[in-house]
Amino acid sequence: MSVEAAAVDAAYERLQGVVARTPLQRHERLSARTGADVWLKREDLQVVRSYKLRGAYNLLAQLDPDQRDRPIVCASAGNHAQGVAFACRALELRARIFVPRTTPRQKRDRIALLGGDRVETIVGGDTYDAASAAAREDAERTGAVMVPAFDHPDVIAGQGTVAREIAEQLGTAPDVVVVPVGGGGLVSGMTTWLAKHHPATRVLGVEPRGAASMAAAIAAGRPVELAALDGFVDGAAVRKVGAHTHGVLAEHPIDLREVDPGVLCEEMLDLFDVDGIIAEPAGALATAALRTSGLVAPGDTVVAVVSGGNHDVSRYAEVIERALVSRGVKHYFLVEFPQEPGALRRFLDEVLGPDDDITLFEYVKRTNREFGPALVGLELGAPEDLAPLLARLDASPISAQKLSPEDPTFRFLI
Repeated sequence: MSVEAAAVDAAYERLQGVVARTPLQRHERLSARTGADVWLKREDLQVVRSYKLRGAYNLLAQLDPDQRDRPIVCASAGNHAQGVAFACRALELRARIFVPRTTPRQKRDRIALLGGDRVETIVGGDTYDAASAAAREDAERTGAVMVPAFDHPDVIAGQGTVAREIAEQLGTAPDVVVVPVGGGGLVSGMTTWLAKHHPATRVLGVEPRGAASMAAAIAAGRPVELAALDGFVDGAAVRKVGAHTHGVLAEHPIDLREVDPGVLCEEMLDLFDVDGIIAEPAGALATAALRTSGLVAPGDTVVAVVSGGNHDVSRYAEVIERALVSRGVKHYFLVEFPQEPGALRRFLDEVLGPDDDITLFEYVKRTNREFGPALVGLELGAPEDLAPLLARLDASPISAQKLSPEDPTFRFLI
């Protein structure tokens, strides 16, 4: 089955009165940073706090009577599940929803709230792909109706309604739309509609580094499984994109970019601290990409989709840590301290600068040893304070090794 712009327009009419017409807001911080006229499409303010309701409802609303009498099954990292839960309650359907264990508690609670007694949530597997396999097995065994998170023409058409809303709200098509990419439902739906109605608009798709499954599919000419998957951006951590979503982008090529998780965390904090926007990691992918200079031209009209706001507050500690490392103000060292009185005092007085703070200190004292190892975390006053700190370390009698973020040891620290 192909995806046509007419299906997006039909979905747009079908969704009237069901989904919110989310705000399109001009964004001063990124406009000043890029020199472009940057607007945010606030799908984080959707009724289920993400765009996923659009595709789920569009598919479920078109079920025939026989399908409506069968249970619904889906797999999700959280946002698609909320869309299915809301749609099932509105359409009086029953669903079993499979989510991986990595799905934040906040999202699980929202699924239960939105679906009520019409939805059963089943938790299992460590990734979205594991949950998806369990959901497919359930559907094959029981005859339930499977609602894919992204790889179905009706889901793609529903997600594509975001593009039509943007054009109507802006009064014209933007020069550039920046869209997060996981399995590809949103970007393929928006690309389908824009290619038909506004072909001059450039679509920029943004994937998280470590989970760039669409770029891998485009390079291979078909959907392929990633050998390794970084699950930090849980809403976009998909090991293999869909046949339909890949097919759309193979027909209508777009510009695909990757965002480092550390840069993404910097953007999440800026969205929260500066703009007052609570975005989940996948929701901040599009705006994080605009931190890269030269990605858009000065004077361009740019719309970035803030795709979701279902963020578990318990994850902010990790977000802050990753952001500080990315900004160059948080560093970790393995330090060999002489096992003698005053060693730590000399480190504090002779090595640390006036604005440097110790955030972690784990020291193991062993007998019959001249030196004792310590794991030391430092937060500097500014990134440029690192070079003087390293120079003072070199000049001191203390032996220290700076840990690199690429070092496997780092995964135990953040």
